[in-house]
Formats: sequence, C-alpha cells, structure tokens
Amino acid sequence: MTVAPGEPENRSDASAVPVASAVAVDPGSPVALDGVDGAVAIAGRTPWQIVMRRLRRDRVTMVAFGASVFFVALAAIAPLLARIGILNPDQTHPELVQGLGSMPEGLMGGVSWSHWLGVEPGTGRDLLSRIVTGMTTSLTVALLATLFSVVVGTIIGIISGFAGGRVDWLLSRSMDLVLSFPSTLMLLSLQAVLVDRIASIMGQPSSAPPPKIAFMVLVLGFFGFPFFARIIRGQVLSLREREFVEAARSLGARRGRLYFKELLPHLWAPLLVYTTLVLPANISAEAALGFLGVGLNPPTASLGAILNDTVSYALPDPAYFFFPGVTVFLLVLSFNLLGDGLRDALDPKAGRQ
Repeated sequence: MTVAPGEPENRSDASAVPVASAVAVDPGSPVALDGVDGAVAIAGRTPWQIVMRRLRRDRVTMVAFGASVFFVALAAIAPLLARIGILNPDQTHPELVQGLGSMPEGLMGGVSWSHWLGVEPGTGRDLLSRIVTGMTTSLTVALLATLFSVVVGTIIGIISGFAGGRVDWLLSRSMDLVLSFPSTLMLLSLQAVLVDRIASIMGQPSSAPPPKIAFMVLVLGFFGFPFFARIIRGQVLSLREREFVEAARSLGARRGRLYFKELLPHLWAPLLVYTTLVLPANISAEAALGFLGVGLNPPTASLGAILNDTVSYALPDPAYFFFPGVTVFLLVLSFNLLGDGLRDALDPKAGRQ
C-alpha cells in the first residue's frame, strides 16, 4: 500500500495494532495498563519489597520470626513481671516439696494452675519463673556477645578488605590465630583469672553476676568476631572497586567516610543474616558454660545453670529436666530458622519471587 507524501498513514492491517494491547492483565499482578496508546507499563518492585514478599510466602520463616519476637519480648519484660509479683523466681515453697530437699508433690513435678511448669525439686521455686528469668540472663549474654562480635568484626573486616597489602595480611593472620584456639577450652581456662580481674575493675566480688556476665560477653564476643570479619572482608574486596567508591575517592573522601558512609550501607544484608545465625550459637555456648558450672552462681537464674541442676533429677523428676531443655531447643531453633529464611530472602540470585 503506497502512501502519498504528507498524507497520514491509515492502515487497517493487523500489524497496526499494538501487540501489548492484546495482553490480558491480571489486576493483582505488578503489570498495569498505562492508558497512553494502549502501552503496557510494568510496575517495578524495590529490593525491600521483594525481600518482604519472599518472607511472607515462607511460612516456616514467619513462624520462626514470631517465635523469636515472642522469646525476646518475654525476656525483656521478665524483670518488670518479677518486680510486680507475677514472676517469683526466688520465692521458695517448702510445702510443695515435702520439705526442703525433697521431690515435688503432684503430677509432672507439681504442675498446677499456680505453677504451670511445676516447681523446682528441693526448694519448691516456680519453674516457669526460673525459666523466664533465666532466658533473660541467657539472651542478655548472647545479645551483648553478638553485638561485640558484629562491631569489632565489621570494623576489622572493612579495614582489612579495603586497605589490602600488609594491613590485610596482618589482620587476616590475626583472625586465623584467634580461630585456632578452642573457644570452650579457653573459656574454662581463663575464667579464674579474668573474672577476678573484671571484678576488681568493677569493684564487686567475683561471685557476683556482673563480673561473670562481662567475662562471658568478652570471651564469646572475642572468639566470635573473626567470623564476621572474614565475611565482611570478602564483601569489601568486591565493593571497593565499584564506581561509587571511585567517585567518592575522586571527590576527596577520607577513609572514615569511605568505610562508614559508602561501604557500610551495602553490608547490612550479610550482617543481618549472620547475626541471626551467631546469636543462637552464643545462646548454646552460654547454656553449655552454665551446664559445665562456669556460668552464673546460684541463686541467679540462667538457662545453663538450670540445666546443670536438672541433671541430678533427670530420672526421679523428668519434667524438671524436660521443660528447660525444650526451652533452649525452641529458642535456638527459632533463631536458626529465621537466619536461614533471611539468607534465602536476601539472596539476589534466589529463584523464588
């Protein structure tokens, strides 16, 4: 068909119809009609929206997230509940154990409406109050140790990955040296020396809870920072050659700005994922220390100290051994599942949408 010069083209064949206008669009999909010449516009999603979409579709991760929030919230309000009298971790009930040193009366270690998980053998203290209070202590130690590892590991990882050369070599070998020591053995061997030194600095007796909490936080955090530093170093090695870093360099940005203004915002995803994976490891480590008798002294409650005490009553009172063990299991499992779900959701190469 020939069109005269200056005359508008008016074809009626199928090729004149825009192909996009014949596409059926689901109103709930991210594709929407633009309304201009029947063109189709694709409504994009931000990376945060993609992550949230993946998390909402992962039921296991959402359940783990809810359980983690519940445990943290319960541990946070436990001191308040103890102050107003809802929790009574230190109140003894000799009438419930047939006298001090005896086994609890009733089914499953004295389970009743007043004591939902029973009472502690020998003293009659409420087991639920002890577990919740011990959860506060254990989570405090684990959170502070994880925070210590994150801060120190992130700073050393950024410096090592960005500086390169001898600085990178020295810091990398230092991390290898720290990782070569068995952390549990060092915790057991350093306790006698470091707890007394920390207690003298704080001006408190070595048997008080604060020096032992500070000891566990420092040692667990110190032996945990190389894992973060290695991960951050690997990320920085690839980020330091990116265009935005070169642009900041060309504008005269100092190292502090390059570290914390340019590089650090691009490291939140691996930091978030590995924080949720290291935190349950520190909870398990604190429980193991209490189980070995290195943790806090009675009557201060912690999950490890409670587990250490339950071993003597595992056969005559299995409920006393079961409830604290299940609490530690659920606490660690929820954070591990949450970390796995975050890792999958934040992976840009994941096939799920």
